[in-house]
Amino acid sequence: MTKIAKLTFVIGALVFLIPKIGLASDGVTLGSALETLDPSGDKTFADLLWIMIAGFLVFFMQAGFSLVETGFTRAKNVANIMMKNMMDFAIGTIVFWAVGFSLMYGNDILGLFGFSNFFLSEAVMADGTLNTWMYADWFFQAMFAATAATIVSGAMAERTKFTGYLVYTVFITAVIYPIVGHWVWGGGWLSDLGFYDFAGSTVVHGVGAWAGLIGTYVLGPRIGRFVNGKVNAIPGHSVALGTLGVFILWLGWFGFNPGSTLGADLSFARIAVTTNIAAAGGALAAMFTAWYHVGKPDLGYTLNGALAGLVAITAGCAVVSPTSALIIGLVGGSIMFYGTRFLEKIRIDDPVGAIPVHGFAGMWGTLAVALFAQAPYTTAFTGLFFGGSVYQLLIQALGVLAVFGWTVAAAFAVFKGVNLTHGLRVSESEELKGLDRNEHGTTAYPEFFGVDEARNMLDLDAEQELSLVKEDKLQIDINNAS
Repeated sequence: MTKIAKLTFVIGALVFLIPKIGLASDGVTLGSALETLDPSGDKTFADLLWIMIAGFLVFFMQAGFSLVETGFTRAKNVANIMMKNMMDFAIGTIVFWAVGFSLMYGNDILGLFGFSNFFLSEAVMADGTLNTWMYADWFFQAMFAATAATIVSGAMAERTKFTGYLVYTVFITAVIYPIVGHWVWGGGWLSDLGFYDFAGSTVVHGVGAWAGLIGTYVLGPRIGRFVNGKVNAIPGHSVALGTLGVFILWLGWFGFNPGSTLGADLSFARIAVTTNIAAAGGALAAMFTAWYHVGKPDLGYTLNGALAGLVAITAGCAVVSPTSALIIGLVGGSIMFYGTRFLEKIRIDDPVGAIPVHGFAGMWGTLAVALFAQAPYTTAFTGLFFGGSVYQLLIQALGVLAVFGWTVAAAFAVFKGVNLTHGLRVSESEELKGLDRNEHGTTAYPEFFGVDEARNMLDLDAEQELSLVKEDKLQIDINNAS
């Protein structure tokens, strides 16, 4: 038998046998699994398979966020960035399993939060049957919770104590994000009013951005970012890593938005199209806007423009046309650019642009739902530009403001509490040296000649070096210091 014939035989055998393999322990077969998949009988194995695949794609976005944040920051803080992204997911997973999912989707309490199913206790039903769909739903939603948490990491990069950041990660995945999620997706008060956010322009990205805004405000800017009224650029150390991260996030968004159908719905193909077009529009708008203002097609702005387009379309990807998606993406990319400039004017230091990408573009995308929604993509309501009333726009605006207010208040309480009791920011000397060595005792690029080596040659300790830098007697390039 030839190799080709053998391979054909093996593939044929697998095709014949796979449908007959049990899908759970104790000999549960495909037929019985379909019957016990969901107590309501509304879900099929195809729904289960799609939501899990989408969840895997959203999980991969953690790698994208890690690379974007790493590429947009300095080499001396790479290990710290990676560690925070790792802990966002690890801590977020456990906390969301124990508490967050319950507050988000538990039995409704006054439209404000849920309260049941802690530790997924209701996944085992009274008769001992496992609610398989609940496990799948929790997995997908946990990926979203981790996304909200990791957005904050980029905004607070390069000067935050690792221990202080861990405390905040617990709160955002246990309380801050789940309560917003309940308001919109768990049957809460915003849902009752008709607020619409299909996949989380406000619920996920807005929460992460506004929390990051408060974190950066409490922390203050990095050393050297704003000096004597001048805005100093602090370039990241690797545009290659940043670019790779954006492509990974772009790919992951095909799980983020289409996966929010929460089942094998035919609309997921159309949602992927609107998602992709908006991202492309955001990249183009950001590139041309930056080109006009700075004289060059800046890569950093272009990358963040793509992300802004993705964030902007996330709320309305299921209810707008491809043409409208392009407009939403174009505006989102432009908003990101001007939002970045605005933050610089008010001396908010966001190293990776998380706030304009996820906050400003997310706000625009949520409002755009009420402008561009149209038949045949939806029959629930019609956007203002297609003959609809202003009512939906008012509801969308109310939702954006409510989420902003709650997130800002809760995040301020947490960050201020941590800052007063434990300390949120590293010392000036630790910041100059880099968080990798001080916080983690390592470095991402040990072969680089950096500040430590220069200090040894000058025979200065960290405090002496800091004093000389402040007195302008010693010049250190803080942009390239590793």
